[in-house]
Amino acid sequence: MKILPSLFSPAGKNAKLSIVIYHRVLPEPDLLTGEGGIAQFEKGLSYLTNNFNILPLSEAVNKLRSGTLPGRAACITFDDGYADNAEIALPILQKHGVTATFFIASGFLDGGRMWNDTVIESVRRAKGDKLDLNAIGLGNHAIATLEQRRETLNLLINKLKYLPHEARASQVDKLSTIIAADLPDNLMMTSAQVRQLHDAGMEIGGHTLTHPILASIDDAAARTEIAEGKAKLEAIIDTPLRLFAYPNGKPGKDYLSAHVKMIKDAGFEAAVSTAWGATRQDSDMFQLPRFTPWDKSEWRYVLRMVRNMRQRIQTV
Repeated sequence: MKILPSLFSPAGKNAKLSIVIYHRVLPEPDLLTGEGGIAQFEKGLSYLTNNFNILPLSEAVNKLRSGTLPGRAACITFDDGYADNAEIALPILQKHGVTATFFIASGFLDGGRMWNDTVIESVRRAKGDKLDLNAIGLGNHAIATLEQRRETLNLLINKLKYLPHEARASQVDKLSTIIAADLPDNLMMTSAQVRQLHDAGMEIGGHTLTHPILASIDDAAARTEIAEGKAKLEAIIDTPLRLFAYPNGKPGKDYLSAHVKMIKDAGFEAAVSTAWGATRQDSDMFQLPRFTPWDKSEWRYVLRMVRNMRQRIQTV
């Protein structure tokens, strides 16, 4: 099966780099969010290692620039900094002998919680068959069934995601107060887990301090988020950060050309988006595309990876 990716991802100056993206690896799949479990992650990882040459992202970027990237090159990345990355994903990566890059929003370490997880866990734990959020302009929702809770969650996330940073935080606080659920405070990594990943040979990358959509905040705030997020992680691992992931990551919507320049000015050497596609030697190394196939069979998984190599890359 390696023949097909070899045709579309040769070695050398015509090479293409595929970067896959994950967020969480749970003990079991989350039926509310659709987040995958251990079995799904291991299966996808085995498909990758069977058919692609897995490299650390920093090494792959350097080889891509110099025209020495091997054929069928791929990298593995994780976003946000969830504790299960260290607790569950790390041992699996080590078992397969591969290195991944973990992009961490450092402001949530040691007991913090991302806004979307406050919404997710609030909806998960909300009591009754109805969720009345009319008081904060978010409507009235049926939550009697799992499907209804899923629909409600998706609707709320979509309504809140692109609000201005402070307005979104205020709405999320009000939502959690109305639902009044006992929310977890152990979803994100501890500083010790960041060091654990680093000491295990994994790469640590920047992902801002509090994961704002950069295009939704002013330039001064964006620079602060980028610089402080970087500095906090560098203090934890005592190593300069070379790689960055744009929060949410859609070019032209979540980050703009001004933010690409900020990343360069901050001293990063490459950055990743969430646009689909595979990187070539002449691609912008500060807008590397990422993608993760969802197919359950190895053949379909590899075929989707190959199709992604032919995707036109979106940048700003």
